[in-house]
Amino acid sequence: MISITLIIQCPDQKGIIAEVTQFIYRYNGNILYIDQYVDRENKAFFMRLESEFNGDLKAIEQFQQAFADSPATKYEMTWSLYHQKKKPRMALFVSKYDHCLYDLLGRFRSGELKVEIPFILSNHSDLRSIAESFGIPFYHIPFNEETKAKAEKQQLELLMSNNVSFIVLARYMQILSSNLIDKYPNNIINIHHSFLPAFPGAKPYHSAFERGVKIIGATSHYVTEDLDAGPIIEQDVVHVSHTHSISQLLAKGRDLEKIVLSRAVKNHISHKVMVYRNKTIVFS
Repeated sequence: MISITLIIQCPDQKGIIAEVTQFIYRYNGNILYIDQYVDRENKAFFMRLESEFNGDLKAIEQFQQAFADSPATKYEMTWSLYHQKKKPRMALFVSKYDHCLYDLLGRFRSGELKVEIPFILSNHSDLRSIAESFGIPFYHIPFNEETKAKAEKQQLELLMSNNVSFIVLARYMQILSSNLIDKYPNNIINIHHSFLPAFPGAKPYHSAFERGVKIIGATSHYVTEDLDAGPIIEQDVVHVSHTHSISQLLAKGRDLEKIVLSRAVKNHISHKVMVYRNKTIVFS
């Protein structure tokens, strides 16, 4: 038995769901889950479907080719098929903050995150001991204006040689270049320490404290060349009051960052996120 996830986006029109489900039935597939969404303003259709098939990989390849030749062509689909047992390979980029790294590695070790982690990369060496304690290779690649070109070349070589599927910036405090972003479109996940687009900058919690905010938030999004303006995957907030100190805001904010980033990563791993015109459709 082989389980697959099928992701579809195409112009909205009648008959898509019926055609796809009947096609799967003809190939002896059993549909386990289906969800769809119609963007009426842009006349766009989106669907996520999980199925299982009797047979081997060759049977899935035959189904995939037949699907490409028939409904995918007929309805002008942009689509992808994923084998559920095949684990994506996630590279972690970090700097000096360790809270998101610890959280993701803990979820990985417990089996909550169905991924492989070929390496952890950092522009500092501070978190090397964490990587070593989890038995994951750690690469220290210094990053500044003088070493930028060399560092980016090393990063890309590591990513390519390790067949990395996607990258998570677990509080990596460097701006990525277009060279890297173009290689991984909608496959670089960042966690931002505020409820975007409020309070940008290096000390958002201090700015929030000075404004007397009643909520603080965190935002996880895909990285684009427009800084912190990529498609948003997950957001959340927590209430605070005038009684909270800056250190308490920082603690609450870091807890929230861990939760929001882990949700975003899990949705990405499960192929529940579809990007369309700098927005996301996130299926349940």
